Amino acid sequence: MNRIFLIGYMGSGKTTIGKMLAAKLNYSFVDMDAHIEEKQFKTVSSIFAEKGENEFRQIEKNCLHEVGEFENVIISTGGGAPCFFDNMEYMRNHGLTIYLKLTPEELRNRLESSKANKRPLLAERKGDELLRFISEGLNKREPFYSQAEIIVANDTEENIVKKITELVS
Repeated sequence: MNRIFLIGYMGSGKTTIGKMLAAKLNYSFVDMDAHIEEKQFKTVSSIFAEKGENEFRQIEKNCLHEVGEFENVIISTGGGAPCFFDNMEYMRNHGLTIYLKLTPEELRNRLESSKANKRPLLAERKGDELLRFISEGLNKREPFYSQAEIIVANDTEENIVKKITELVS
């Protein structure tokens, strides 16, 4: 497989694992949110604020179709990308999809400890409120995420990279 799409909720480690995996497999790495920001000359937050979610999701779909043509690449998708249009089907038809699955509690712990991140949806949420928000989000996205060909659940980043490398080699 020369194209791997990493999917999962924000904070699941898509970017970190993607970079590690790319180095291990000698692939290039694309973070879709960063790619969108470079192309649009704006942050994802700004695009959401200025154009709304519908316009952002269209931009995201276009980006997916662009990077989905790259060869020997690990693609870290935005957390919502698999849930709109036919994005999940597109990814499954153009590469290997891997869902990095974590519990809501683990996601909360990771997201709370990385408050330096620029995630506007989380800015005012903490503790139980953040856990509820994550749980609700996961419930809505799980039907899409679970369509991934491979699901890797709660493990260390190193073990996940090792498992995926073994699967694709």
